[in-house]
Amino acid sequence: MLTEAGFQKIYKQFFPQGDPSDFASFVFKVFDENKDGAIEFHEFIRALSITSRGNLDEKLQWAFRLYDVDNDGFITRDEMLLIVDSIYKMVGSSVKLPDDENTPEKRVDRIFSMMDKNNDAQLTLDEFKEGAKADPSIVHALSLYEGLSS
Repeated sequence: MLTEAGFQKIYKQFFPQGDPSDFASFVFKVFDENKDGAIEFHEFIRALSITSRGNLDEKLQWAFRLYDVDNDGFITRDEMLLIVDSIYKMVGSSVKLPDDENTPEKRVDRIFSMMDKNNDAQLTLDEFKEGAKADPSIVHALSLYEGLSS
């Protein structure tokens, strides 16, 4: 079993130049499927399988669960800002961003302007998937931290 504190410690090893604790907590909550405060081996393997070897739909569904912080079936601008801000804190100054994405707010505005087709200030799973598939830069924007490995 892996606790949230242990999970944060692992993230800190991969992102020593920033503060990954908030992002690690958000990811932990998605990994911890039964919400018992610990990640059991089967939960870890299932999440790792989806995030590393799943098809695009599976990965997007997993990402949606990450961004839908309150699990109400929608991603609000505030929820996305929480996650994006935690990613910016995690990567620190190790990633150079274009001017239109150099703050979490600008990045969230850009993503929402492309994804929120009905302008209701929230994203459904369908809007999220369609937006990500229609514009690969959105997938990159959503997974900024993955860019560190390339």
